[in-house]
Amino acid sequence: MKRDYRRWYSPSLGRDMEVLVFGHDGLPMVVFPTSCARFYEFEDRGMVANVADKIERGELQLFCVDSVDGESWYNRDVPARWKIARQVQYERYVVDEVVPFVRMLNGNPLLGTMGCSFGGYHAVNVALRHPDVFTACLSMSGAFDMTSFLWGYYDDDVYFQTPLHYMVNQNDDWYLDRYRRNTYVLATGYDDQCWDANERLARLLREKHVPVRLDVWSEHNAHDWPAWQKMMRAYL
Repeated sequence: MKRDYRRWYSPSLGRDMEVLVFGHDGLPMVVFPTSCARFYEFEDRGMVANVADKIERGELQLFCVDSVDGESWYNRDVPARWKIARQVQYERYVVDEVVPFVRMLNGNPLLGTMGCSFGGYHAVNVALRHPDVFTACLSMSGAFDMTSFLWGYYDDDVYFQTPLHYMVNQNDDWYLDRYRRNTYVLATGYDDQCWDANERLARLLREKHVPVRLDVWSEHNAHDWPAWQKMMRAYL
């Protein structure tokens, strides 16, 4: 399997960011780690090996990005306004820097996002915010409302970084037309603490006539890596 490590200075974030790329061709997927985790998490947790055959056949290419959750949502040393500002900068990093990097290596017109738990939030949020860029999203045990991290603070940036909020009022035909052409998969489990959030998001999408696949697995301890390995294998 081709494995490529890249690092560059991010103008969006003002520091170096790292990426691991697995594969040489196929459907490109931007992979977000879980809360405060690193770009090598999917490799360490066996997720990459889980789909190694598809990667080696050129059916799938994974772009595993780093997180800045410790500087944004989980940063207890800064005001809430700075937390959400850092999240906005992270979105710009993904769209303005990671996406062109993906396009430089992979000419597939499709582009997906993927993540587990907090990574599921990032995958869904950036996919819904930029449906012209990202054509598919796979969220496993995603949580989609992070306002509890902001101690009651709320502004327009919070609203537009919270899928369960902005999708309520999303009636723009430009967005809706693209949503309806894209692919959205939400996987959770019967004992998953994020089950309700997935049901709510699926309901909001269906109310907008956006096709979405919501699967509630009967897997025990669904909010953990063994379950996510099976989900990833099933959907990719």
